[in-house]
Formats: sequence, C-alpha cells, structure tokens
Amino acid sequence: MMRLRTVSRLGLLTAAVVAGFVTSLALGSSLIPPGRVLAALFGEGARMDEVIVWTLRLPRVLLAILAGAALALAGALLQRVTRNPMAAPSILGITDGAALGVVSFLWVFSDEANRLTVSIHWQPLAAAIGAFGFALIAGGLTLADPRGRGPLRLILYGIALAALAKAAVTLVMIIGPVYRAGQALTWLTGTIGAAHWGDVAVVAAGLAVAAPVLAWLNLPLRQLALDPQTAAATGLPVGRTQIVLLAISVALTALAVSQVGAVGFVGLIAPHAARLVIGAFAPGYLVATALIGSLLVLGADTLARLIAAPLELPAGAITALIGAPLFLTLLIRRQGTHG
Repeated sequence: MMRLRTVSRLGLLTAAVVAGFVTSLALGSSLIPPGRVLAALFGEGARMDEVIVWTLRLPRVLLAILAGAALALAGALLQRVTRNPMAAPSILGITDGAALGVVSFLWVFSDEANRLTVSIHWQPLAAAIGAFGFALIAGGLTLADPRGRGPLRLILYGIALAALAKAAVTLVMIIGPVYRAGQALTWLTGTIGAAHWGDVAVVAAGLAVAAPVLAWLNLPLRQLALDPQTAAATGLPVGRTQIVLLAISVALTALAVSQVGAVGFVGLIAPHAARLVIGAFAPGYLVATALIGSLLVLGADTLARLIAAPLELPAGAITALIGAPLFLTLLIRRQGTHG
C-alpha cells in the first residue's frame, strides 16, 4: 500500500513536470498552443513553430529542468550529511563559491577589449574549483572550531563565507575587465536565457553519472539519518560516506551554477517539499526531490519570462523571493525548538 502511494505520487510529480515542460514551450513572446508545440516536437509542425520550439525554447526548458534537479539533489545530500534541514548549497557558501570561481575565470581570461582569451568551455571547471574550495574552507573551519563541530557551526561558517564570496564577486566585477560584464552580472543572479544545446549536454552528462552512484548509495543515505554512533553500529563508515556525499553535492552544485548562474534556495526548498509529499525515508525520496527541483526552476524561469515581458527577470530572483522567507521560517522554528 505504501509503495503504491509512493509510485502514484511520483507519477503525479512527473506529470506536473511534463505539463510544465509543454506550458513553458508554449508561452513566450509568440504564444504557441500546446497542440502545435507537440506537433513541432515531433517534426510535424509549421516551420516557424519548429524553429521557435527547437532552437529558442527547448534548450532553455531542458536546462531549467536538469539544473533544478541537480540543485535539489545537492541540497538533499547536504541536509542528510549535516543532519540539518537548513543546509543548502546557497546557504553553505557553495553556490557563491562556484559563482566566484566563474567570475574569476572571466576576469583572469578577459583582455582589455572584454574578449575571452580561452574557450568558454572551461567555465564549468572554474565553477567546480570555486565550489570545492569554499566547501573545503567551511569544512576545515568547522573541524578546527574548539567550541564544537556540529551542523550549526558548519552553517554559520557557510553563511559567513557566502557573504565573503559575494563581496569578492562585486570587487572583481568593478575592477574588471570581465567578459560581457553586464551579462555576467545577470548570470550571477541566476538566469537561463542564454541556454544552448551544449549547456544541456553538460548538465545531462553530469546527472547521468551521478544518478547510478546515488542509487547505489541509497542505503547509506538512509543510515545517515541515524545519529553518528548508531549509524556506525550498523556498519556504515560514517566519515567516509559523508565525504563522498558532500563531494557529490558540491559537484552537482558546480555543474548547475556553471550553466545557469547562482540560482538560490532550490536546494533548500525541494528537499522539504519532497519530505511533505512522499516522506523522508520513502524509496523515491531523491527522485521526488529532483522532480520538485525541476518544477521550481522551470516555473521560476517561465515566470521570469512573462512577468515583465518583453524584459526578462533573472530566474534566481524568483526562487529567492520564495526561498528566503522559507529559510527565515525554518530558522525561527528551529530556535523555538531549542529555545
């Protein structure tokens, strides 16, 4: 009975993503009815419809779905590793570290005419270096803290490092030159407007590698929900497992941020929503988290295109409007619980 309920709810989430997929392809400066969208997808539509769908909208929609899934999974892994519901890439400084890595890359490899002197395809590596660097600093500070090594310490250090990264990004943008500085500034807020098929392929490949690894680590993830002593008693190498999952989380964050910018709070919202919909220990918890993350970023990007048309708002601004109040609510509740 429980498994049937889980499958049905996953089916509903999948249907919601498919509906959002078709809706997002239909909406824009040129409205295309859903029937014509489907015809264009299968190569049976009008030539103009196929150009709009396949060239302009489909890469953007697919990138939103994939990046949302990556950010959501990164948040779920962080929350399980730290055993703290407030943990998320955007809160622990990982997202901002990745953003600093990208902006530093654009700064170092821009000439005086604001042209890149190397291929833009190195950008994901720069994001990964920034993300891993800030994750290592936050972890090192937590381990070295004489007052304790709890999850709250990690979050506090992460918030401080995130502020440091934001300040560093601002300085780099000012002292430049930075390739396409205006576009880089929009990217920092989180935007999917410049999506290309190559971006989709990069994120899809990363998720294709991560998915079987996470499936294999399903049991250790459930064991980590226990306190460290009990988890170790079940035979789990706690420290090693935490390091592996943290590395996957940072890699997924860097992968998404390098392509869509610093879209915040998806990694915080999606795991909480998945726990409400399907339960924290249901077999499909990570799948539900990924689907909800896809819905969040896809919905935010669609709204960003429509709210102030013909201007486009950054999708990250929409997710922040939702995520920041939720974070404050969780923080207040947690203080009330321990108060």
